[in-house]
Amino acid sequence: MTDNSDNAPPEAAGYPVTLRLAGRSVLVAGGGRIAARRVERLLKTGARVVVIAPDVLPALSEAGGAGALVWHCREVREADVAGMQLVFAATDDSSVNDQLARAARRQGIWVQRADAAEDSDFLVPALVERGPLQIAISSAAAAPSLTRRVRAHIETLTPRAYGELASLARRFRDDVRARIPRQKRAAFWDEIFEGPIAEQVFAGRYDDAVRALDQRLHQTDEAHAARGEVYLVGSGPGDPDLLTFRALRLMQRADVVLYDSLLSPDILALVSPEAERIHVGKRAERHTLPQERINTLMVELAQQGRRVLRLKGGDPFVFGRGGEEITQLAEAGIDFQIVPGITAANGCAAYAGIPLTHRDHAQSVIFVTGHLQAGELKLGWAELARPGQTVVFFMGRRNLALICDRLREYGLADDWPAAMIIDGTTARQTIIAGTLADLPERVAADPAKGPALLIVGEVVRLHETLGWFRPHS
Repeated sequence: MTDNSDNAPPEAAGYPVTLRLAGRSVLVAGGGRIAARRVERLLKTGARVVVIAPDVLPALSEAGGAGALVWHCREVREADVAGMQLVFAATDDSSVNDQLARAARRQGIWVQRADAAEDSDFLVPALVERGPLQIAISSAAAAPSLTRRVRAHIETLTPRAYGELASLARRFRDDVRARIPRQKRAAFWDEIFEGPIAEQVFAGRYDDAVRALDQRLHQTDEAHAARGEVYLVGSGPGDPDLLTFRALRLMQRADVVLYDSLLSPDILALVSPEAERIHVGKRAERHTLPQERINTLMVELAQQGRRVLRLKGGDPFVFGRGGEEITQLAEAGIDFQIVPGITAANGCAAYAGIPLTHRDHAQSVIFVTGHLQAGELKLGWAELARPGQTVVFFMGRRNLALICDRLREYGLADDWPAAMIIDGTTARQTIIAGTLADLPERVAADPAKGPALLIVGEVVRLHETLGWFRPHS
């Protein structure tokens, strides 16, 4: 190796590569935190790692992987670099690291110094790993803190299932090369990574994905017809930051979205701009489409080969009629996924500083609907009107006075705490706290008219102390 570092411009870009180190010898000088990180990563490559240090961290001495680890309990010497593929100088003595670097370069061996990036032949990037898939991030040592922030950002945006998807591709790589002409392979893999097969992997059905990909390989383009699917997604209580990563990904992939009236506009804005939008909203006594028509519409759209996003507020299985909707999909043989969301109860209570359970105030929590059925509230009032628990009423605003009267009739005191949370978790959040006796009047006098949630129980008293989200302050 010729050392041309002195001739390189000070801000010359590095050349990113992935080294195959299986079976090759690599020296790590040092036994501290940085050395431990290097050893852990090197062992995953299958390298033969030689560690030389008088003392090492427990994590380093217990490290294991596909490679081999040899530890020499002594000070490192210049002669130790002989026969190595790479050298990592990670001691806490700068002069020792300097000596190792010079000794390595005399023998044409590349060296990385933990204490001096500018005197290193290569840099170690921050890494996001998903099985065979690796994403390396580097600032060429210009801004390590920024590199860490970017890595954390990518980490949150990259589903773990991408590793299984990469493994699936590797498993079928040779078969694809044998059956798919070179000029069509890119389009073929685009179809796999953007279609139902990838979604099977993301949904945890890896074996189904294997069978589907094998079947697709044996189909002609004419015989292959795109299959539609439905994503039943809970969007949470309103704050877009509470969406799950899976929900965001599917919102971006959908061809058509069916959404409700109470859905936050901020969340709807995150749906793919290319997607057709169909409002199927339901409010009390004002249904844009009856539930039966929504069910059949999802089936019809999926049978057309479209990716259908059924976007609901909260969680689709908590007073969201999700069970009814997927029943018809299952009967029609339509592929579907269910993505849970943070319920209105969990989200609104948290943003209001009202713990749903508390050792001193509530040992259980009950979710009920405050929506009339056949003109009545058919609820077990005797069970609801008990101390030591929290009761959350979904859709309870319309019948708030009736709910409060019934709870008092069945034994709760007039001054029993209750709160109505309107537009919870959003910038419009309003909390109206009171008692069973006065809350209906307080709510009637407040101009806020958004989606509302009623919480009844002693935990409501904690709101003044624990409330942290103040959008109007």
